[in-house]
Amino acid sequence: MKKRMQFIYIGATVLCLLSSTTQAQSSVSLYGILDEGVMFTNNVGGPTGGKRIALDSLSGINGSRWGFTGSEDLGGGLKAVFTMESGINVNNGAAGQGGTAFGRQVFVGLNSGRYGSLTLGRQYDMIFYFPEPITAAGIGSAIFVHPGDLDNTGNTVRVNNAVRYMSPTLGGFSFGGEYSVGGVPGNTTANSGYSLGAGYANGPFKVAAAFEYFKNPTSATAGSGFFTNNANGASVLAGSLNKGYVTATAYQVAVVAASYALGPLTLMGSGSNIQYANLGVGFADHTARFNNVDFGAQYAISPSLFLSGAYNYLIGKGVETASGSTVGNQHYHQVAAMIDYFLSKRTDVYLGAGWQKASGTSSTGAAAVAAFANLGDSSNNHQFLVRAALRHKF
Repeated sequence: MKKRMQFIYIGATVLCLLSSTTQAQSSVSLYGILDEGVMFTNNVGGPTGGKRIALDSLSGINGSRWGFTGSEDLGGGLKAVFTMESGINVNNGAAGQGGTAFGRQVFVGLNSGRYGSLTLGRQYDMIFYFPEPITAAGIGSAIFVHPGDLDNTGNTVRVNNAVRYMSPTLGGFSFGGEYSVGGVPGNTTANSGYSLGAGYANGPFKVAAAFEYFKNPTSATAGSGFFTNNANGASVLAGSLNKGYVTATAYQVAVVAASYALGPLTLMGSGSNIQYANLGVGFADHTARFNNVDFGAQYAISPSLFLSGAYNYLIGKGVETASGSTVGNQHYHQVAAMIDYFLSKRTDVYLGAGWQKASGTSSTGAAAVAAFANLGDSSNNHQFLVRAALRHKF
C-alpha cells in the first residue's frame, strides 16, 4: 500500500511539472487602448452641414481597440502565434470598422526568430508596417492623416483573406509581402491584391517603402473587395475627393518615407502616388492619379511632454470624361499641430488642431471641398478641426 502511494505521488508530481512546463511555453495576453476625446469641427456634413461637437474614440492617435494575442513554443525557435483585435466605439460599445467583430486584425500563423513569420487572416498591409510609422500621418489622430487617406497611411483599410510573410531584421534591413486571395468563384484574380514593403534603420536614420495593388477593389458584396471589406460593406470612396472613381477596376499606391532623429527632435517626410485605374466608359477607361507629400517634426520637451507639427500637400491630376469635360484637378493644403503629455507610461492627454483648404474640381465635377481624413465633406473649401483627448493603454 505504501509503495502504491509513492507511485501515485510521483505520478502527480510529474503531471504538475508537465502542466507547469506547458504553461511556461504558452502565453495569452489581453491588451487594448482607449482613446476618447471631444472633437470640434467648424464645418462638416456636406452642403447642409455646419459646426459639430462630438465625442469620438475612433479618430485619435490610436483608434480604440481591445484584443488577445498569444503564442505557443513549438521547439527549435518556432512558435505558433495568433492575434484577435477588435475596434471599439467607446461611446456606445459598438464594434469599429463598420461593425466588423474583429475588424482591426485577426490572424494565426507561425513565427521563427531566424526565418521570419507567416500568418493568415485579416491583416494590416505593408504600408502600415514599413513607411507609415515615419510619415507625418503616423504622428497620430485624424488631424495628421492625409486627405481622404487615399494612400492608406492612416490604415483606414485592412486586408481580408491575406497570407503575409515578414522577415527577421538583418543588419537593420527588413522586408515583407502579403497576398489577398479574392475568393470569387470562377475568377481567381477578382478582388485579389498584394502589397510589398521594406525598411532600413541605422541609428537615427530610417527609410521605408511599400507598394500595393488591388484588382476590383470595390465589391457589391459586403465584406469583400478592398475598399468594401468591412462587415457593413460601406466604401471608403465616400467623399467627393474620390467617390467619382468608384468604378475603378484597379487601385495601386506607392509610398516612400524617411525620418532622422537629432537628439530630442525627429524630422520626417514622405511621398506617395495613388492611382484609380480603368475607370470605365464614363471616363473612357482613363486613370485618376494623385500625388501626396508631407513633412513633419516631433520634439520631446521632456520624457513626458511632446510637441508635433506637420504640413501636407495633395494634388489630383485632372481626368477627362467620355463627354470631354475634366474633373478631379484638385489641390489640398493641410497643417496640423499637437501637444501630448504623459501622466504615466500608460496614460496621456493631448490636444491637437488642424486646418485644411481645398481648391479645384472634385472627382464628381463639383467644386472641391475640404475633408479631414474620412470624417466627411465640408460644405465649402476649408475646414478646421480640434481634438482634446485622454488615452489609456492596458
